[in-house]
Amino acid sequence: MTPTLDEILAGAIPFAVPLRVPFRGLHVREGMLIKGPSGWGEFAPFDDYDNERAGRWLGAAIEASWGTWPVSIRDSIEVNAIIPDVDSSRAGLLARETIGECGCSTIKVKVGRSLADDEARVVAVRDALDSAGVDGKIRLDANALWSLDQAITSLRRLRSYGIEYVEQPCADLNDMVRLRSEIDIPVAADEVIRLSGDPESVNLTGLVDYAILKPMTLGGAHATLRVAQSVGVPVVVSGSLDTGVGLSTSLAAAASLADLPLASGLGTGTLFERDLTDPSVLPRDGRIAVRRYSPDLDSLLAAADASSDERATWWRERLGAAYASYERSASHRRVEG
Repeated sequence: MTPTLDEILAGAIPFAVPLRVPFRGLHVREGMLIKGPSGWGEFAPFDDYDNERAGRWLGAAIEASWGTWPVSIRDSIEVNAIIPDVDSSRAGLLARETIGECGCSTIKVKVGRSLADDEARVVAVRDALDSAGVDGKIRLDANALWSLDQAITSLRRLRSYGIEYVEQPCADLNDMVRLRSEIDIPVAADEVIRLSGDPESVNLTGLVDYAILKPMTLGGAHATLRVAQSVGVPVVVSGSLDTGVGLSTSLAAAASLADLPLASGLGTGTLFERDLTDPSVLPRDGRIAVRRYSPDLDSLLAAADASSDERATWWRERLGAAYASYERSASHRRVEG
């Protein structure tokens, strides 16, 4: 059953929650929670997402609040922590905190702007892992910031620190294929999937080593399973700076995959100053329990109050524009089916 726009807006609450450190240039994470008969969903596409891509995000929220999720075959998910583009001292502090308090042994480090800063950040994380006596893995995420030459130079420098894989090193898929032949670090694709006009048609067999699947950007847990079946390489489920409520969708997707060879990128709760859930959805012993996480009433009211009237109106209008795109996509899928 597809709810009407009026039904969705009747149960939609804008929120604004502060971040501990800037991420994607944000100091505050904004969006809307949607309450439906199945529970709570989260609609929080980043500002640079067009209506088509925001429509897929709304699809994930509608699936959570009005639909069903796939059957889980796991009750918890191993997750990585994440270190944003911060200075090396802050990176080391964040790494030590997440290792000691959350038990994560896999850490993703944002890179791509300055090789010197990138290396200092990676060194700080490696030192934190080694000091804790953890046989840890480091992932790199360049968010397509490197040219092919920059990627080759940077990865030849950084590979000595024990890199599990590099995520979306270049914007162009052909450059990523060439890079893969030049370095001995596995390559993972992210943007070429989630920014595609049709993620379910993307096939990366023989081109990259892993596919990063972000359920909120793909249309939900069921859509993630369809992409996993068609993409042709092992997948890593990852979040999109979701609150604990939104993480429920990604956990549901990860829990239902037959093959989940690596830790999922869902340890982003450590980046929030406070969450919509109480307690925050954080890893314990490097894992997060699979279940539907609902907002804490006091936390939701505080986050709703923190959203200005202007931004609340903006989000309602954005949801309306995304709904038109979602409805077209849903109608097309019904016709094809």
